[in-house]
Amino acid sequence: MRRIVTRLLSITMLLCFVAIAAAQENVKALLPVDRKDEWWQKRFAEKNEQLKKGDAELLLVGDSITNGWDNDSAKEAREKYLDGWKWVNLGFSGDQTQHVLWRLENAPMDAVKPKAIMLMIGTNNIGNKQSPEDTVLGIAAIVKKLKDLYPNAKILVLNVFPRDEKPDGRLRVEVDKINSLLPKTLGKQKNVTLFSINDKFLDKDGTLPKSVMPDSLHPQKDGYLIWGETVQPKLKSMIEQKSTSSSYVKSTTRRAARRAR
Repeated sequence: MRRIVTRLLSITMLLCFVAIAAAQENVKALLPVDRKDEWWQKRFAEKNEQLKKGDAELLLVGDSITNGWDNDSAKEAREKYLDGWKWVNLGFSGDQTQHVLWRLENAPMDAVKPKAIMLMIGTNNIGNKQSPEDTVLGIAAIVKKLKDLYPNAKILVLNVFPRDEKPDGRLRVEVDKINSLLPKTLGKQKNVTLFSINDKFLDKDGTLPKSVMPDSLHPQKDGYLIWGETVQPKLKSMIEQKSTSSSYVKSTTRRAARRAR
């Protein structure tokens, strides 16, 4: 009887795994794909050359919102909060999770050993009629890929930034749904920190000011200054943190020196 029950349980579990795998095959957010736009292919080639230099301490990964760190509107924030480190901006305007997955699989990511990675992605998935649930699966897949590529890097996963001027806007509600699902989906993982700076952008009533994001999506000067100021301490601790093994060796050496005296 026990053997029959055990076999039935095994078959049930197998069918569950097959069903999950089949379902994920239809999740667009999980299927790596590139984009054929000329500017996109050109930026991809340019960023590959930057990666090949091999000196990046920090990677920024995302869509147009991250891409914007290269723009004049982010110049002051960039110089004040990022330029103390060697960093590469892997933000591509219009990208969805599936495009980031493709880039991580096809760029020379093994040329660098970053100490920290800042990821913010997902707004274009819901903008293209994908569900918050599917979008979160795509974000989780990116985190897994980054962990596989860089087991020792610290990953700062930012909540998707607010959209729409008012809290009851359709896209704001969907963004909030994504962010509510992220903690359970990502769980507690070594070297992964989930962090929200969304309240820093919003007025007390939840309105998204035009001074921060004029189109209720893309940060401008004030937005990047807020972003940089808020994440800089976390990035600093991630990039400049001494490894445990190094600290252990130093403390052991000190103890040995004391004994020798």
